[in-house]
Order: sequence, then structure tokens, then C-alpha cells
Amino acid sequence: MTEWSAEELFSLFRLISVPRIGPHKIRLLLQRFQSPSAVLRAPLRQLVQVHGIEQTLAEYIKNEADSRFAEKQMHLLQKSGTKLLTFWDAGYPSILKEIYDPPLVLYFFGVLDSKTNLAIVGTRKPSAYGATMVEKFSRELIQRGYTLVSGLARGIDTLVHRTCVQAQAATIAVLGSGCDQIYPPENRSLAEALVAAGGAVVSEYPLGTLPEAMNFPRRNRIISGLSKAVLVIEAGESSGALITADFAVEQGREVMALPGNINSEKSSGTNMLIQQGAKLVRSVDDIVEEIEPQGTRAPAGQQLPLLTLDEDEEKVLSRLTDQPQQIDTLLRMNDFPVNRLHTLLLNLELKGVIKQLPGKFYIRT
Repeated sequence: MTEWSAEELFSLFRLISVPRIGPHKIRLLLQRFQSPSAVLRAPLRQLVQVHGIEQTLAEYIKNEADSRFAEKQMHLLQKSGTKLLTFWDAGYPSILKEIYDPPLVLYFFGVLDSKTNLAIVGTRKPSAYGATMVEKFSRELIQRGYTLVSGLARGIDTLVHRTCVQAQAATIAVLGSGCDQIYPPENRSLAEALVAAGGAVVSEYPLGTLPEAMNFPRRNRIISGLSKAVLVIEAGESSGALITADFAVEQGREVMALPGNINSEKSSGTNMLIQQGAKLVRSVDDIVEEIEPQGTRAPAGQQLPLLTLDEDEEKVLSRLTDQPQQIDTLLRMNDFPVNRLHTLLLNLELKGVIKQLPGKFYIRT
């Protein structure tokens, strides 16, 4: 949690609300004046002496710092139990400070640990091959001791976090909305589960921020910024995963990609990355060699935990076989409302006994 007093945190929120100020200029101001409250108290003539602070911005600082925004954030922090770290706190991830424009504040639930992180990203609509590879690489990287980072989006991101939860391993989900606005909504249970498993849901966006399209490209720099490397598994040429890869290059992170069928649009982006110089990955050893030249060893005897099923979960599981069944079929076979069935299916996926395939088909594992 932040080391700042309530007064200074309130003043920081007021500074953040100033039009056209941005994180970089706030850092310059705090370097000069030492605290947010001192910035807000500083005379106009002193503000304009700071490099990059022109007259108009100085006037905004004096007249446009919004106390209502600050009050709302302080209230929501207390109400929701959200944790917060500022750029100046000792607990702020040191690896994230290395990037060009690190967030001023990180809102989060769970444990934001500074372990060896690796990002896995990709398409929102993976093929069966892509889904299989995500689970394979995620499990093997977990066994090597890596913490996996992704964006909680549909598709590959979801599979990464779900695999970590099944293994009771920490994973970090970076949002393009406020931490109290989980998106997509069907992943709320997954977000709660990954926090319970020792991971974190994190965002730079103020509490209450909705998942607007413009937020997601910017959040991708945090996915790569928290990680030593980015692995792209299935992505088209217009995929947001390639934005994450671009940020990784700018940040000096390793970029790796899984090769795919040259006739598949879902692999066109990953194949292009390899053509442009990303490391071609065939096994987890290719990743380890790139990140840790000496390699890492998997914890001896690491196994998935034994889990029990409740009566409703057993009932749904009994209807499934190794042949894919569509969710509409399962609705007809069970007496559960659709929302309850979705929850039970998610619980069974998290426990590793069933698997969701593209098209909302499910099989037993």
C-alpha cells in the first residue's frame, strides 16, 4: 500500500486531474517541489520556472485541480478496498520504472509481487491449436518459476490466467479500465479467482473508469513493462497483441512468437513478428535460454492441487464427455438457469476438469 499520507494522496489526485499535465510533468514538478501539496501551493512564477511547465499549464495547476475527482478516488479506494502504489513508493515494481512513461499510480487487488514476470498475449479468438499451446506453455513456464502477465481479455489472455489459477500460481492481469470495472464482465469470477490464488488485478486508470477502446493500447505498455519478455501466441496483423510487442521492443524487452500455419489469418501477425526478428519459439527451453542464459529449474515435484467438486458441479460434469458439447445442449440437459450454468462451467474450468473450446463448446479433460 502507498506510503503517502491521506493529504498528499488527495493532492496527487488533484494534480492528476489537471488538464494536459501528464505523468512526466507531474514527476518533474515533484522533483522540484518534493510533494503534491507543495506543487499546488507554489506561486505561478515558481511553477513556470520548472522545465516543460508553460504559463497555460501553470495556470491550470492553480485553477483547474479538481477536488471532486480527488474526493471520489479517496472514497472509492476506501469503499472498494483497492490497494494503491505511487511511482515514489518502495513497493512500486522496479522493472516498470525502466520504461519511458511509467504510470504515476497503480491501483490493484491482490499481491503485486516483483518476481520474474513473462507476458503472454494473443488473439481474442484462438484456434484449437492456439488454445492448446497457451495451456502447454503457461503450465511449463509456471513450473520454471515465472509469473505470467496478460490482459484478462477474451481468448488467449483468459486462457493464460485460467491455467495459472488451475495450477494455483500467481498471475497478473492488467486492465484497460478501473480495477472496479472488470472487463469483459464474464471474467469477474476469473479475476476474483486469480487474486485468491496469490495474483493481482492491476490498472493505472482511476476507479470508475469504463473499458473504453482508447484505454487498451496504452495499458499494453504496462503488460510489457512489467515483464522481462513478451510471448505472442496467435495474432492477426491487426491484433492488439502486436501493439504489446511494439511496446516491448521500445522498452528493450525480448519479443518471442510461436510460428503458425502460413495460410491462417490468426498466425499472420506472429509469423510477421518472426520475419521482423522476434525469436521463433518451439519449446519452453527457447524462452528460458533467451531470458535466463543459465536456465532455471522447475520446483521438484510441483503438481496441480487436488480439488473437490460440489453437487451442482458434479451434475454438470456428468453430462460432459470427451466429445465437445455446445453450451445450448448443456442448458437443455441441466435444470440450471443460464447464469448459474456459466458459473458452474467456469468453476469446472478453473479446477481443470473441463476445457472450453472455440464456439462455446466444452469437453471433459
